[in-house]
Amino acid sequence: MSGGVDSSVAAYLLKEQGYDVIGVTMEIWQQEQTASEKGEGCCGLSAVEDARRVAWDLGIPYYVMNFRQEFQSQVIDYFVDEYVHGRTPNPCIACNRHVKWEALLKRSMDIGADYIATGHYAQIDRLPNGRYALKKSVTAAKDQTYALYNLTQHQLSHTLMPVGRYSKEEIRRIADRLGLPVAGKPDSQEICFIPDNDYAGYIEKNSPVKVSEGNFVDPEGHILGRHRGITHYTVGQRRGLNLSLGRPAFVVEIRPETNEVVVGGAEDVFSDRLVCRNLNWMSVDGLRGEEMEVTAKIRYSHRGAECVIREVEQDKVECRFQEPQRAITPGQAVVFYEGDYVVGGGVIE
Repeated sequence: MSGGVDSSVAAYLLKEQGYDVIGVTMEIWQQEQTASEKGEGCCGLSAVEDARRVAWDLGIPYYVMNFRQEFQSQVIDYFVDEYVHGRTPNPCIACNRHVKWEALLKRSMDIGADYIATGHYAQIDRLPNGRYALKKSVTAAKDQTYALYNLTQHQLSHTLMPVGRYSKEEIRRIADRLGLPVAGKPDSQEICFIPDNDYAGYIEKNSPVKVSEGNFVDPEGHILGRHRGITHYTVGQRRGLNLSLGRPAFVVEIRPETNEVVVGGAEDVFSDRLVCRNLNWMSVDGLRGEEMEVTAKIRYSHRGAECVIREVEQDKVECRFQEPQRAITPGQAVVFYEGDYVVGGGVIE
């Protein structure tokens, strides 16, 4: 229970279906954070108080479980390391797989639970081939399957997602009808451990590696100016470059080995090909040497584009799009869909 309306209503729906429901909030904020920092995000102190009140109203037991160590190693350390190495990570995906599911599921099953349940807008089906797969929620605008693509078969088989069959408006109406105190609570938008959205400042404080200034270069290697450090930039970025080139400039590539940020025109940001690694298969058990036509999303807000995927080596897949896509970003996830079902996905290399 994150203290938000979705997980609160999820608990209610499952109780109505006859499940024996226990509310749990994950304690992930770090010891050195201030009280004001702890108040923000999906798992801060204010979330605990909101979730506790909802659990009381629903008449279910409620606990706070400490996952600080797992969150530090699997999310924060990963986030900082990826940026330092010129990639743009997605910490919510890492948190879902390694903390919310891997750590929480194990601890929950250790104390006798059969499932963990969340307020994510997604559905889980068992397909005719026997595999579990995520299915898009009924409301495309809120669908969260992209951020859950790397859940394992074991994790999916012990997960319930009752909210995926409802629209956000329906969930708020249920919460309002029940008189839950979080019925009108706005959704959290920022990364929970960086409430001020100053990624570069956070990385500077938490990385053992000092990120130094370097050169902006064009695709041919000509020096165009100086940048503030590669952690300030991501592929496709236009604002905040402070370059006067007489034309629009975009980040095309980040080269950590030479501490260079490559800048080009709008056309240089498009590509019809990517390679991904760290694959997780969901509706199928790998490609087995075959090509497959799918729809791929290269970021959470991407609408998806038609492409063909094929294995190029062990744990590495090439994706060729029918049309060039903008700002394919190393470190982000690419998720493959067949209709409404998640085929699998990986990390863009």
